[in-house]
Amino acid sequence: MSFEEIPHTADVKFRVHAPTPDELFSESVSALMQVMYGPDRQGGRERQVTLEADDSESLLHDFLSEILFISETERLVVASAKVTITKRHLNATLFGETFDPARHRDGTEVKGISYSGLRITRNANGYMLDIVFDV
Repeated sequence: MSFEEIPHTADVKFRVHAPTPDELFSESVSALMQVMYGPDRQGGRERQVTLEADDSESLLHDFLSEILFISETERLVVASAKVTITKRHLNATLFGETFDPARHRDGTEVKGISYSGLRITRNANGYMLDIVFDV
């Protein structure tokens, strides 16, 4: 796991680390799903997502917001995501399963993805992201 929860006064904040932007976006999905459904998530279903945005932060925000929408409307619990980013364009394959209330009740409802504090940075080890999920 290359993400960790960090203290936040009202919502849930995560710090995500990854060697590439593609993996940073994938790990961000895992952090979101961890909050929403807990650790018991498996594959079996696939779902494609394609998006464009003006910058990396907007692309990440839009991507996670789309996953939140898909999860709520299609009852998809995402176990992992394979993400490919080319400039301002994102293609992703989501791997998950249908929501099962007996297995996926360990989480917290996420109302939205916050732009507040959303920042992607690069350092010697790769990329880092701080993100807040509104709960």
